Amino acid sequence: MFTSTGSSGLYKAPLSKSLLLVPSALSLLLTLLLPHCQKLFAYDLHAVKSDFQVWRLICGRIVCLDLKDTFCSSLLIYNFRIFERRYGSRKFASFLLGSWVLSALFDLILVEAVQYLVGVTVANNLPSGFLAPVFALFVPFYRSIPRVQVAHILGPLSITNKTLIYILGLQLFTSGSHIWIVAISGLIAGMCYDCKVFQVHQVLRIPGSVAQFFSWALGPVFSSSEPTSEARVGMGATVDIQRQQRMEQLDRQLMLSQFAHVRRQRQQQGGMINWNRLFPPLRQRRNINYQDGPRSEQRASPPLEVSEEQVARLMEMGFSRGDALEALRASNNDLNVATNFLLQH
Repeated sequence: MFTSTGSSGLYKAPLSKSLLLVPSALSLLLTLLLPHCQKLFAYDLHAVKSDFQVWRLICGRIVCLDLKDTFCSSLLIYNFRIFERRYGSRKFASFLLGSWVLSALFDLILVEAVQYLVGVTVANNLPSGFLAPVFALFVPFYRSIPRVQVAHILGPLSITNKTLIYILGLQLFTSGSHIWIVAISGLIAGMCYDCKVFQVHQVLRIPGSVAQFFSWALGPVFSSSEPTSEARVGMGATVDIQRQQRMEQLDRQLMLSQFAHVRRQRQQQGGMINWNRLFPPLRQRRNINYQDGPRSEQRASPPLEVSEEQVARLMEMGFSRGDALEALRASNNDLNVATNFLLQH
């Protein structure tokens, strides 16, 4: 099944890895070992407004004091790591910083607005943790990740590659009585930053020198090695199945390596990748005889007609129309395979 986030683990996503490890470790430490210190990390708006306890604003919006929220937000950060691999750690960190700052402002505005318009006093303690930037990431997720249908249920209803992510977001949204304030402020902050309202993306961004320093200091700690190309074979598989799985894995690795090599040549020399020249041996392979003996190949089929809807989905992710057309033709009009090629390189 095609996933919207790729399959390279935390490779090329050191910031996402740090967000998974550090806040989660602090949350477990405060919840299980130091429960008497939780009051220092409570997100208390009254203390922030009245006593100007800025440190509480910072700590209360980083460390989560609810294990359920920690688990859901960690899963969402892991799935949203695709944006760090696509845009780079600096731009991804700038988005998180901008949405974090803007959502803190919107928290105060929403609480005052509800109290003034409805006459309902919202509790001063809002859910703590790195929640608002997580909800803000749903904005680029909705706008830039294509929707690929996986299965139909009950007629018009369908399961897509994004369904599980939305279910996790809904679970996090309904986990507390006042978390809707944090969620709405995060979504508004994400829309403001993603749509470049009032040029906030230019004001709230990580300076290059700061990004280089953290890359030098923390990069070796949170960097992940490139995943190996070995495919795991299920227990009890026959020899033919093992051979077939190994050949499929070799085909995939060969396509990825050829794609990366030709893309580097295109960047140096200019021009468009000749996908039809690059992948014919892999597209010609059909029913392979895995018994001892030579393998037979069929003739290459003529180029398939590419759906404009699939081309539009790839272009929404930032790829050029030429690459989208050739990737779909090379993958026999398979949107999942074409998207995986373009996303992982």
